[in-house]
Amino acid sequence: MYGFLVFAAEGAADHGSKTAFYIAGLALAACAVLIGALGVARPAFAEGEGTSRAVIGLVLVLMIATLAAAIATSS
Repeated sequence: MYGFLVFAAEGAADHGSKTAFYIAGLALAACAVLIGALGVARPAFAEGEGTSRAVIGLVLVLMIATLAAAIATSS
């Protein structure tokens, strides 16, 4: 077990950690699934201008975070 952990740590040191990208991508995917589920369950979801802008803003922030993490962790 210890040997595997040492091997994994050496591999992560060589290639950099992509944890930030995985977390941001997971958050973006979860947000997309949640918005889709809410849209199916409640057809009137985000009909108001303020709600629509808030949803778009949230998705935009998550998308930019995911792209920034992808660029920052690329080799």
